[in-house]
Amino acid sequence: MAASSSGRLAGICSLKDKISLGYSNVFCGSFATSACHHAQPQIKRKASPQLVGVVGLEIHAQIYASTKLFSSSQVCFSSPPNSSVSFFDAALPGTLPVLNRRCVEAAVMTGLALGCTINKRSLFDRKHYFYADLPAGYQITQQRLPIAVGGRLSYSHLVGRKRNQVVDKNVRIKQIQLEQDSGKSLHDSYRSQTLIDLNRAGVGLMELVLEPDMSCGEEAAAAVRELQLILQALGTCQGNMSEGQLRVDANVSVHRPGEPLGVRTEVKNINSARFLARAIDYELQRQMAVVEGGGTVLNETRAFDFKSGQTVPMRDKEGLQDYRFMPEPNLPPLILYERETVPAHTDPRQVVLVDQLQEQLPELPRVTRDRLVTTYGILPEHSFTLVNEDGLVDYFVGVVQQTRAEPKKVIGWVLNDLLGLLKQQCLTVSQSPVSPNALAELLDLLEAGSISSPAAKLVLQELWKGSGKSAKHIVEEQGLGLMRDRSEIQQVCRRVIDSHPDEVRTQQALLCFTTAVYLKCSTRVTPPG
Repeated sequence: MAASSSGRLAGICSLKDKISLGYSNVFCGSFATSACHHAQPQIKRKASPQLVGVVGLEIHAQIYASTKLFSSSQVCFSSPPNSSVSFFDAALPGTLPVLNRRCVEAAVMTGLALGCTINKRSLFDRKHYFYADLPAGYQITQQRLPIAVGGRLSYSHLVGRKRNQVVDKNVRIKQIQLEQDSGKSLHDSYRSQTLIDLNRAGVGLMELVLEPDMSCGEEAAAAVRELQLILQALGTCQGNMSEGQLRVDANVSVHRPGEPLGVRTEVKNINSARFLARAIDYELQRQMAVVEGGGTVLNETRAFDFKSGQTVPMRDKEGLQDYRFMPEPNLPPLILYERETVPAHTDPRQVVLVDQLQEQLPELPRVTRDRLVTTYGILPEHSFTLVNEDGLVDYFVGVVQQTRAEPKKVIGWVLNDLLGLLKQQCLTVSQSPVSPNALAELLDLLEAGSISSPAAKLVLQELWKGSGKSAKHIVEEQGLGLMRDRSEIQQVCRRVIDSHPDEVRTQQALLCFTTAVYLKCSTRVTPPG
């Protein structure tokens, strides 16, 4: 039965209505076969509802700021170990936290962009746990009254065999809270020791808690990608997952519709959207197999091993950990204002204005995609690619504004040819040696019929070399232009014939032979009588 179950689990779902897998049918089918084998009367059993997956996310986004949340230490990913550590970061006695205004503004902007309710009064708490990379023995967070609550993240993902069908989804946001990051533990198995780097200790984080409204890994990955684009558009987080600027914990459980939610497991610290999808889908498969086999899913923390594609146990959570939350005594309540509510004689540098930040919100990715489709008539899946690549929207618009070619033709050259060359050499759009103006000039030559499409691709290759020559100059220099003068074309043909006399004689002989054979085989037959 285990082999049968694993076979049924192969296609864990791209849509919510596909996550339900037929484990119960497999089990009932095996039972009926066994009963027939023992010559017992068959009993019609009502098949139990199929299991479905439930996924919630906790996302830790590192705030894009020059200094840490409560200290003046610089934030730099590549700093030497323990080189950006203040006395407060190291938890030396007598040091006090000083709140970073930039971090507060980033959290408020993120909450506004996601439609959250901004709490004008929020509180800081101490969350106690003991680990080597947490010098103070507690983390300053916002457990009781966070800076933002409610809200909704709208995202879309592509489905279908050709990945050209757009499905819109929503996931509710429970809260957004400010908190400190911990340091980093580096485990040296060769020397059997653990090294501590406190450069990351105290860096400002936004923790976004997403309700369990998703059902599979692909939905979760699409939601994280959309959030990543939103944060990058806002400038509140760079969202580089490979550098740990966006880390995801996934809460995964299975249950049958109409029944209470199942026991959940938490898959910790996933730093890739692709790995997130794989980790969740594997965990759903594992839990469904456990439940259908009559077992019990354990409430535990697991890690994802990307090499094996499996989740592995880290620690159990059966014993409720007491974090001993308490109000942070060294920080007063965080008060936010509107322009009309600012107290008189208040230093404007000491207040954060919610309505002012609302006015500063940029165009969000979803709006950008809709605008591209409406304005330029491109396909929705093409708008996803444009928005997902940093700087590619501006590049595309720049080309369209400078060329006579239709946007639908421009999009093909930008996504297929230009982006292909960028990917081959691992370059960003800003590093492209072909400017929007140069590509627009090339497309104008193609649109005017001055060159053919294969010739245009050769010109693009030359432009890519960065010689500084224009497309028109390359066409003239290499003779890639199309000829329209009949006499000129005849002269070229004459030169080719005259320069290849042997080939011409061979072709003439072959033509004479073919003609003779044809005449001989087509002798006319006179019908009788």
